[in-house]
Amino acid sequence: MRADTTEPRSEPRTLQFPTDELTVVAWPDPVIDELGHDPRSAYVERFWLSILGPSTVWLLRRLADGLEREPEGFVLDLPETARALGVGMRGGRQSPFMRSLERVCRFGAARWQSPTELAVRRRLAPLTRAQIERLPLSLQAEHRHWTESRPAHPDPAQQRVRADQLARTLLELGEDPATTERQLHRWRFHPAMAHAAVAQAVEALAVDDGAAG
Repeated sequence: MRADTTEPRSEPRTLQFPTDELTVVAWPDPVIDELGHDPRSAYVERFWLSILGPSTVWLLRRLADGLEREPEGFVLDLPETARALGVGMRGGRQSPFMRSLERVCRFGAARWQSPTELAVRRRLAPLTRAQIERLPLSLQAEHRHWTESRPAHPDPAQQRVRADQLARTLLELGEDPATTERQLHRWRFHPAMAHAAVAQAVEALAVDDGAAG
C-alpha cells in the first residue's frame, strides 16, 4: 500500500469576497473618542467580550494596533489575519473570520467606506443598558461598580495638568514623543489633550536643556 505523500491542502486565498486585502482607516468621532474605551483596555476585555465574542475582540485589538502604528491607514491582509487569529476563511462571507468582520460593523465599531476600505473607530462606546442586561449577573454587578467608581464628567483642567505631568515624566524616562503620546491614549486621555501635553513637555524640556547648557 502506497503511503500518501501529498502535501496538505492550503486554504485558498480568494473565497467569494471581492478582495484579499482591505484598506483600514480611522473613523474619528469626537464623542466616542472622548468617552469610549480602547479595544485593548480592561473594560473591553471584561465587558465587551461576551457581547462581541473572542475572535471579534482580538480582531479589534489588531486593528487598533495597526492604526496606532500607521495613523493614516494601513492595508490588512485578510487570509493572513484570519490565520493569525486562529479562525478560518473557508465559506467565503459565511466563514468565521468574515462573521467577525461583520460583527465589528454591526456593533458600530467600523463601517464600510467602499468594498475595499473599512473605517474603524479607535474606541468602543460604553455598553448600552440592553447590552449590560445580556451580561451574566456577576458581570452586571461588576459593571455597575465600575461605572459608579468613576466620575461621570472628569474635570478637564485636572485632566490637562495630569496629562502634562505624565508626558514630562515619560519623556524624562527616555520615551520618545510618539511613544509618550500613544501611552497617554492608553491611559484614556483625549487624543487632542495627549498631543498638546506631549508638545508642551517637549518644549519645556528643550528650554530646560538650553538653560542647563
